[in-house]
Amino acid sequence: MPKKRGRGVAAGWYGIARTATVDRAGAWAELDDGGTAKIMTGVTEIGEGILTVLAQIAAEELGIRPEDVTIGDNDTARSPEAAHAGATRQTYMIGNSVALACREARARLVDVVARNWAVDPASVRTAAGEVFVEGTNYKMSMDHAVELCKKRGVVSVGAASFGTDTTGLDPADGSGRPWQAYVFGCQVAEVEVDTVTGEVQVLGIWAAHDVGRAVNPKGVEGQIEGGIVQALGQGLMEDYRLEQGRTTTPGFAKYILPTSLDVPHVTSVIVEDPDPIGPLGVKGIGEPAMVPTIPAIMNAIYDAVGVRITSLPATPEKVLEALRRKREAAAPPMAAE
Repeated sequence: MPKKRGRGVAAGWYGIARTATVDRAGAWAELDDGGTAKIMTGVTEIGEGILTVLAQIAAEELGIRPEDVTIGDNDTARSPEAAHAGATRQTYMIGNSVALACREARARLVDVVARNWAVDPASVRTAAGEVFVEGTNYKMSMDHAVELCKKRGVVSVGAASFGTDTTGLDPADGSGRPWQAYVFGCQVAEVEVDTVTGEVQVLGIWAAHDVGRAVNPKGVEGQIEGGIVQALGQGLMEDYRLEQGRTTTPGFAKYILPTSLDVPHVTSVIVEDPDPIGPLGVKGIGEPAMVPTIPAIMNAIYDAVGVRITSLPATPEKVLEALRRKREAAAPPMAAE
């Protein structure tokens, strides 16, 4: 048969946030008129869905609905610094700082409500835009609670920062604590290799990733799927070439990217092992989704046709050349005349 199938497995780990340096992020939170909330942070949204995640975090911490949360101006000249979008740090760093700021804002509101009802602040609950004490008839809407606070001269506002306790690396032996939180993942890839053309088609990816606490499971699945497709392109297609310092692949006619026809079926398994340090237990799943993908595909190619591809991308030409060398190595030596 010219087409052969194989499966490969690979695992990986990834350190969250900046490497070997202290990372930090800040946020402000305020419960406003109408029972809504404003969150101010210098977050950068690059399509990973961080604004949705922050709205969910703020809503849960304050006891309101996500649609009642506004993520404010992200200009760091007017809001707390959140630092860059990278290193899979957004949910971990900014999410935790938003949670802490919201807890402070909520505590101010709860203190006023508890004094108004003459109850222990620890007994006051907030959920779905309501403030109440379980087992009693004490209940009011969040907008009423905010109005009560303002009449008492209290603005329900909070500010917080979240940072990492990390160290640099020893220049002699490499020891140190470069990251505060780690994630782990494992993937299985199934491929079909055409031994005539050298083309590799990825049929399926099974991906299990530890993300700490999944704030938005659908978003996590999207990040896993997106990372897999990006790694698939890097592993099989994207071949950036230079000649005398100039690119010979200036456009997508020669620099090939995966399309929807190349995307395999992805089965995502979300593993929730909460981070013990951060208040939310979250970690992250951006770049980690890419880490096991390429080695799993390369191992699957080996399982299918018995050749190791040791440079990327694994183009059809490389696969055919590896198969040719394999046949030559297996051929019996020519008899001497």
